[in-house]
Amino acid sequence: MNAELKRRSTKSFAVLLLFIIIFIGTWTWLKRQPGVDETPKPFRQVLELNGAIWQALFNPTRLVHSPPPPEKKIPRVNGTLGLSENINPENWRLEVTGDDEDDNSPHLSLTLRDLQALPRTDSNTQLRCVEGWSENMSFAGVKFSDFVQAYKLKTMPYVGLETEDGNYYVSVDIESMMHPQTLLAYEMNGAPLLPRNGAPLRLVIPTKYGIKNLKQISRIFLSATRPPDFWAERGYDWFAGL
Repeated sequence: MNAELKRRSTKSFAVLLLFIIIFIGTWTWLKRQPGVDETPKPFRQVLELNGAIWQALFNPTRLVHSPPPPEKKIPRVNGTLGLSENINPENWRLEVTGDDEDDNSPHLSLTLRDLQALPRTDSNTQLRCVEGWSENMSFAGVKFSDFVQAYKLKTMPYVGLETEDGNYYVSVDIESMMHPQTLLAYEMNGAPLLPRNGAPLRLVIPTKYGIKNLKQISRIFLSATRPPDFWAERGYDWFAGL
């Protein structure tokens, strides 16, 4: 009996040791792989595969339904990257380039009033963070699809958006940007946006995690190639779909 117990214990220990060796060896190999956007290449390839699957499953007609937020709700502020408290809506301009890779592409410089003159859309949505929390919110603004149509912009595979200082930026696939619930929003919960919530203009895109909902947009451009993305460069999934 003792011999049998000893044999089993030895076998179990050997299996455990082998598992530890394989785990350490695999982890060491992964860490030695060249990095792509602050992520070991094999991990980045898995992220890109995950994004490709979500993109293939994306339904451009599926609507995201959310209840309205509670009255007098104070929205959560999760980060201040790219935000300025001194931005003046009267002096603010939205710079728009129809094709970022074409020097002859039309360039627009729009005021907040220009955007408010376009068809208005009100929408209840749920902001979801990659950290695991979510909030029901209400926004008003212009659909990106209406914006494209109003200014006769040529749709390209990708859209890039940047804050005024250019230090915070996202890129989004055109299918998600043209979704009927994607807004360039200037109001939140029945009032004009505050600077900490993205005034004077922010992106609201319910089919994506919050990392794509850029605040204080100052530049929009369309592109045939995928523009840089702040969080994708820091190890997150680029598509960030829900």
